[in-house]
Amino acid sequence: MTDAVLNHLTASNIFDLRGVVAVVTGGGSGIGLMISSTLVANGATVYIVGPKQADLDRFAHTYNEAASQDPRKGRMHGIEGDIRLKSEATRLAEEIGKREKYLTVLFNNAGVLQGSYEPPTEATAASYVASHFDRVTQENFNNVINTNSIGPYWLSFAFLPLLEKWKKSEDPATKKFLPQIIMTSSMNGWTKDSNTAGRSYPYMFSKSAIGHFTSSLAHELLPLGIRVNGIAPGLFVSQMSAPGMVDPVTGASHLPQGATFPLEVPAVLGSNRDMGSLALFLVANWFVNGETVLIDGGTLLKHPSSY
Repeated sequence: MTDAVLNHLTASNIFDLRGVVAVVTGGGSGIGLMISSTLVANGATVYIVGPKQADLDRFAHTYNEAASQDPRKGRMHGIEGDIRLKSEATRLAEEIGKREKYLTVLFNNAGVLQGSYEPPTEATAASYVASHFDRVTQENFNNVINTNSIGPYWLSFAFLPLLEKWKKSEDPATKKFLPQIIMTSSMNGWTKDSNTAGRSYPYMFSKSAIGHFTSSLAHELLPLGIRVNGIAPGLFVSQMSAPGMVDPVTGASHLPQGATFPLEVPAVLGSNRDMGSLALFLVANWFVNGETVLIDGGTLLKHPSSY
């Protein structure tokens, strides 16, 4: 009797993702890989979206090979796509719709950081113009905003029919999890110190926008019963924080020797365990809606912010 009463509350049952279908943009590296590999490890079928099919196939092969010895593990599939474009959002949804009956969760995770400035050399208007205006291009702003903020808008609506099909299906797995969209925002959606954002105002603006979109879309989709939540990472080792330090086989990133950052992180840097466990919580939980969860190791306790 005790086993029957408690079994549904065990971690092995709550986080058993067999039957779950997920899409993770930017899922082949950095934070996206931390999310997608954790979902696969717990039984989900995961589609990772990125700019190069060959890279996606290589990463998927690595993780599928590791999962092949355990029937409880899921599988990873790569689909090339430019998530900035409305037309690509439609194509990606149609392509995955040909392969799957429905979708459990969409992670709008892909992101870029461009348009960084160098600190002014002196406290003069001319010096600030040289550092903040002359060094940042229109293309920097366009690419960052389109990737980090506008792309998720197109994708969220393009995938709504597949998310709705999950809710309406009678398959057993669909009774255990609720359909959801999860945005990757950033602690830099709240920061007042651009040092925490790689000194990139385009990046800060884009992450503030996606944070607002998260709560607004959650309100908008209440009649559909599709939840929207967000993840706001601090400093994790990724292609963004450590450019060029990606393992070509696994997609995992590592820091170069002696790497330093112009910000204070009270804890050790975020790991795949930290990000993966948060992703599992959001997928399994039924009651969180319209929230963006800060996971920054206490960084914003050290830097001024509006959080």
